[in-house]
Amino acid sequence: MTKRRHLPALFATAALATAACTDDESPEDGGDGNDEFPRGETLYSTGTAWGPPGDFNPISAGGVTGLSGLGYEYLFVFDTVEQRLSPWLAESGEWTSGNEYELRLRSGVEWSDGTPFTADDVAFTFELGKIEGVPYANVWDWLETAEVVDERTVRFRFAEARRQEWDNLLYTNEIVPKHVFEAYTEDELRDGPLDANPVVTGPYEVHSFDEAQIAWVKRDGWWATEALGLEVRPRYIVDLVTLGNADILNMLVEGRLDLANNFMPGVSDFLQGEPELSTYFDKPPFMAPVNTAMLIPNTTREPLDDPAFRRAMAHAISPGQIVDAVYGGMVSEAHPTGLLPIWERYYDAEAVGELGFVFEPSTALDLLAEAGYRDEDGDGFVETLEGDPIEMQIIVPAGWTDWEAAARSIASDLSDVGINVTAVFLDAAEVDAARENGDFDLLINNRTWVTNSPWSHFHYLFELPVRDTQRLANFSRWEDDLAWELTQELATLATDDPRYPEVIAELQRIAMRDLPAIPIWYNGAWSQASNAVWTGWPSGDTDTPGAYPSFWNEMWGLGGVRMLTQISRAD
Repeated sequence: MTKRRHLPALFATAALATAACTDDESPEDGGDGNDEFPRGETLYSTGTAWGPPGDFNPISAGGVTGLSGLGYEYLFVFDTVEQRLSPWLAESGEWTSGNEYELRLRSGVEWSDGTPFTADDVAFTFELGKIEGVPYANVWDWLETAEVVDERTVRFRFAEARRQEWDNLLYTNEIVPKHVFEAYTEDELRDGPLDANPVVTGPYEVHSFDEAQIAWVKRDGWWATEALGLEVRPRYIVDLVTLGNADILNMLVEGRLDLANNFMPGVSDFLQGEPELSTYFDKPPFMAPVNTAMLIPNTTREPLDDPAFRRAMAHAISPGQIVDAVYGGMVSEAHPTGLLPIWERYYDAEAVGELGFVFEPSTALDLLAEAGYRDEDGDGFVETLEGDPIEMQIIVPAGWTDWEAAARSIASDLSDVGINVTAVFLDAAEVDAARENGDFDLLINNRTWVTNSPWSHFHYLFELPVRDTQRLANFSRWEDDLAWELTQELATLATDDPRYPEVIAELQRIAMRDLPAIPIWYNGAWSQASNAVWTGWPSGDTDTPGAYPSFWNEMWGLGGVRMLTQISRAD
């Protein structure tokens, strides 16, 4: 039995009856009388789905929790500890020449309908990228052919061998069954929700779903049990549509929820008195750093088009205030390069000493004055070089309470040095549209994720050409031909090429010199886990699984399924 514990005031404001568990109920009994999913065989999660499950299309990046990872799988997974690709559906892969890559598949893998998994499925999946609008269509800008050599071998020939970008595709693109997907139209593949009972190779298949949750059930005969000695522990995975924080915390404390992957303000304080709850680290920053939250300036607008003005902004902003006051120490300040800690071996200390920045308002004031930005009318705010008023907005999605608070903090810091900025909160769809169309002054964005290579970070900063609609990268619309040439060169280099760290160092210098984006904090892989039913969650300790305790879609290619094979029953 897990007893109810006193909740902090932050969470106690919501009605707790909906999550209540009486003293006669135990986590193993389920608490809610649901015998369909025995508590001791079921892992309950939340914090990934923000609406009812409905889109089961892996091609259009369907949002159903576990669709990729529990169901569809990847050729490789990226081991974030060893920082290398580990074979998954593939047995091996190697560059056989300067522009050819040969992929060898595992034997004995079957789709859930009993059809053998073969090279035809792999080649077909890549061929789908030729359909306009498919997310990975750009691979065909540099991939020439995907040739089936035999049932277990695919040979890829490239017009340009972008080795880092290719490695990224190998662990982020799910392989789909040709015998099922060849029946869909192009429109269905681009936009359709597809079959809600997908044919998969993964360890689970869809059991059921409704407006409030999706349930996955363990599948017999998963190939990795024999090939890799892996067996997922929970028989059922039930992912709940994200609930209110008070309900989530109650369910965690009472052992009726195992894993919460949403941001929960104040939980770091509560953890000190709750031994059955755990986070990735047991002290600040508590959460694993998985992406960089950056201030994005629209460099097509004056004065944000001036690197000197952007540098003054960087010195005016206090990341520490956001880390402490907004996140309660759950995250950490970003490195001036923006590169995540997983890439710290590439940090260029000399470049940081020369071009980096720290919170120092006096330096910000000096930089503004040196660049010619002065308060001529005495209203407390500097004007443009032409003497026009500067009035800017920083926009973030309404309801994202941490980003709202961060935006207020940034606006306040900038105002303190005479830069007139107001925090504005819009519907998330409006923010997306403004970001993509360049209709903004400043915003916060964090699409610089943990990946196999710093190439992805610099691609995010410098991608060219700038288009009318920027969907994935270079939201600041900064144009630097040299930076983009170096980024493209980096994509082609092997990790052990001596030129590889040299290019990374050059790009760091450009990023810190011009600041097309200002790194502020490392966003965490939000994770609060209960040890009442399942234990052994991944953590920052070296003796735990080398994965993140998260069901976010981005995490499965980083070895997320291994977590399910290494946790164990708490009893």
